[in-house]
Amino acid sequence: MNHKIELPKIDELNFPLIYKHLGNFIKSEVLKAGLKSVVLGLSGGIDSAASCFLAVSALGKDNVTALIMPYESSSKSSIEDALKVVNTLGIKYYVSDISNQINEYFKNETDETERSENADATDGIVLKLRKGNKMARERMSILYDYSYKLNSLVLGTSNKSELLLGYGTLYGDTASALNPIGDIYKTQIYQLAEHLGIPKTIINKPPSADLWEGQSDESELGFTYKTADDIMYLLIDKMYKPEVVISLGFEENIVNNIYKRIKKSQYKRRMPLIAKVSERTINIDFRYLRDWS
Repeated sequence: MNHKIELPKIDELNFPLIYKHLGNFIKSEVLKAGLKSVVLGLSGGIDSAASCFLAVSALGKDNVTALIMPYESSSKSSIEDALKVVNTLGIKYYVSDISNQINEYFKNETDETERSENADATDGIVLKLRKGNKMARERMSILYDYSYKLNSLVLGTSNKSELLLGYGTLYGDTASALNPIGDIYKTQIYQLAEHLGIPKTIINKPPSADLWEGQSDESELGFTYKTADDIMYLLIDKMYKPEVVISLGFEENIVNNIYKRIKKSQYKRRMPLIAKVSERTINIDFRYLRDWS
């Protein structure tokens, strides 16, 4: 590969500025809503850990609450890593096992009856994929219930790579009131984590949504986050056309695959479309660059 343009690094030079900006973002957006605290789901992964560390730095440990929401197939190490975060930061947390409601919902479902309308799922819409989506939405439903209970905003934990690739569940893990890491690529999250002091066991483990045993992000995607991030940085941030990215030495099939994923998942990154029938329509004409507050 002979490309020269690289994704900007979060290093000791630019970390202080990014850290300050993200902290101000969290604090400002929470205060604008007339609140002072946030609640988030802790999976034991690096993304939710990063969001949690940033929230504590911005709001203080007494204004951050974590929910750990395992399913019966969740790995023990994920729960242990989530507990490492809450213990390191000294924040409040609750554990809510979602096994019963997920199993009850799917108790009459069988793999044999499932067939996919998704061209990417060549072996049919396996029941575990539906379960994964259901788990993500169940967890977000619990988070929003706790946000009301605790008078807090739901803090997002999806990074830029996941959002661009559509690698998340609509109204599940992609939902939130505010997201401090949504403009940070996955490879940059690792760099950020080093500066935040996130436990090494979380930083060093392979990325996984832990939706079923042995699940891995990169094996599902078919490419590494490093490759994807380099390509998406050129496609999105630099606004290069796919053919230009390919000319820089990236594999054509991977570039086209990623470009297709970005286009195909656009609906996940926008508010529900509203048919225009009036003079000023929400999210079409009725939009403001800054909040009224």
